[in-house]
Amino acid sequence: MSEPRINDRIRVPEVRLVGPNGEQVGIVRVEDALRLADEAGLDLVEVAPQARPPVCKLMDFGKYKYEADMKAREARKNQTNTILKEIRFRLKIDPHDYATKKGHVVRFLSAGDKVKVMIMFRGREQSRPEMGFRLLQRLAEDVADLGSVESSPRQDGRNMVMVIGPHKKKAEAKAEERRRKDADAQAQSQAQASTAEVPAATDASPAPEQTATPAP
Repeated sequence: MSEPRINDRIRVPEVRLVGPNGEQVGIVRVEDALRLADEAGLDLVEVAPQARPPVCKLMDFGKYKYEADMKAREARKNQTNTILKEIRFRLKIDPHDYATKKGHVVRFLSAGDKVKVMIMFRGREQSRPEMGFRLLQRLAEDVADLGSVESSPRQDGRNMVMVIGPHKKKAEAKAEERRRKDADAQAQSQAQASTAEVPAATDASPAPEQTATPAP
């Protein structure tokens, strides 16, 4: 997104002007639009440079930018931060290895992470993609109570890939736990900084005054 043009950076003769409350003022000369902005104590901001003529709006650009930054920060704060784990299967996997790898998938999903499951084909196995599909489908059914398929099995060169994501509540719980840990760490850091600023107490008491004894 290009940087918005404001005030004297607008280099066109006319603009379609929008008022501070969204009202349509009409097509006016840039000089007149700048004068209206100056009289209202606002900025003239180009909001649709591709339009002919460009669309400009009267607004407090500093306030607008501050509110936009706050919304972006809140969106990042509420974003679910999931980690994509990867685990690989062989097409002809024995039951013991399958149970072990399935356990890893269960652990990842329980922790709120996504899992990229990959089946590696060797030699003539590449001619049997349906076997890989059945194996991935079996795994998805075995962990259905913890997660669901977000990316269906697809062939990727000599591999077949599928992505399983945790159910929404798991992912939200993990994001909340991470936010709580960050808040605790920040509070602890602030507490340590406050303690360091307190001067050390001293037990030293002032020395008693010496009184001169007159000579006999």
